[in-house]
Amino acid sequence: MNANPLAPPWLEPPADANALAEGVWPANARRASGGELEFAGVQASALVEQYGSPLYVLDEADARTRAAGIRRSFEAAFGAIGANVTVYYAGKAFLSAEVARWMDSEGLAIDVASGGELALALAAGIPASRLGLHGNNKSVEEIDSAVRAGVGAIVLDSAIEIERVAEAARRHGTVQRVRLRTNTGVHAHTHEYLATAREDQKFGVPLTEVAGHVERIRTLGSLEFLGLHSHIGSQIFDVSGFVEAIRRLIAVHATLLERGPVPELNLGGGFGIAYTSADRVTPIEEMAGQLAAAVAGEAKRHGVAVPDIAIEPGRAIIGPAGATLYTVGTIKDVDVATETGIAPRRYVSVDGGMSDNVRPALYGADFTTRIAGRASDASPVLVRVAGKHCESGDIVVHADYLPGDIAPGDVIAVAATGAYCWSLASNYNYLARPAVVAVSDGAARAIVRRETMADLLGRDLALADGAPASGEPASEAARGEGDSR
Repeated sequence: MNANPLAPPWLEPPADANALAEGVWPANARRASGGELEFAGVQASALVEQYGSPLYVLDEADARTRAAGIRRSFEAAFGAIGANVTVYYAGKAFLSAEVARWMDSEGLAIDVASGGELALALAAGIPASRLGLHGNNKSVEEIDSAVRAGVGAIVLDSAIEIERVAEAARRHGTVQRVRLRTNTGVHAHTHEYLATAREDQKFGVPLTEVAGHVERIRTLGSLEFLGLHSHIGSQIFDVSGFVEAIRRLIAVHATLLERGPVPELNLGGGFGIAYTSADRVTPIEEMAGQLAAAVAGEAKRHGVAVPDIAIEPGRAIIGPAGATLYTVGTIKDVDVATETGIAPRRYVSVDGGMSDNVRPALYGADFTTRIAGRASDASPVLVRVAGKHCESGDIVVHADYLPGDIAPGDVIAVAATGAYCWSLASNYNYLARPAVVAVSDGAARAIVRRETMADLLGRDLALADGAPASGEPASEAARGEGDSR
């Protein structure tokens, strides 16, 4: 089969449009004997029938296995060079009480980046000592809540935050452990990185200013300095950017040791996952081993002890464990002019869109889709999966191949949606946010319920009981007279 000229260069026409690319889909996703896609033994059609569509699906065993595997890999690699490791789950990727408990039970700490994420983690029963608070603009109230709860570490992002956290700790009669977020000048994304002298971004402080900030932290009796924190990017497939950042960080770390203890180094994370069959993910054992070797080598070069390490894998834990189910509404074929003539593109519109997955619109992100409710032997056609929102950029999957008999009413699945889809979801066009279900051992259970129209309308105070209708005097509304809308 020849590729459609509208297809991106990396996208090959599949020999079988029903096949699931290895490493892209949740570990327990497969075709049942009848051809239907199932997740951990639960068929897609049964999930949609019970919980509605669109629907986020999380493979619990896959998420737990990835969390435990990453922790063990880093513990082994850094244990071999004499360092303890703390692995943080990224709450911003996806956070619910159930998932927070999965991560805690697998031995991970949890990063939170707002007062809301902090409150959720605490309400889920996660020990405050296992939480770290991030953010470039933490409010005084958020800082106070974190210090009062006893969070394990707060990442300081600016000089102002040093004073705010110190004051909160004094007020609560405690000593707060802190890290200092540092701009290494290394920017990494997928297979590439760029090293510069200084970063132009909202997070952290330049390496040249670190010593002064750490000196200030050390003068404040209500703060305990843990070490530096670095984050060089997201969706990273290769360690070269980390190695360069480690080289710069250890040099500063060694200088700081001359004036006091620096027990830890947080290397950040942002490890990449496969969204399509073209993505090549570095095995986590290899990633951990190379990072440990880099830390050990730089520590030796500077004549300092290997510090304890914190790591933040990001989407690598929950992203691949998720998928989203949609129901097809309309099909539209469009002829597009190309350099070689006219080429067809089939628009498959579904009952969700940028309100449940804004990443394609926000970042141009690519995703993979397959028909889920059945198998088909029809020849593959190039499709663009579009949402139902009033935006031309409302795209869920920019390009993939589905069977040519794809039709209204079919259920399709989009892979690798566990991270940054539900957490970025919105009510644009007054669409209710979908439910999240966890699947395991042939059973499904809702862990976040679907929003209802009552949820959406209930926030509008003009629709509250007793509120006057537009243009209606308040006194008449209070008497129950006039228009009762």
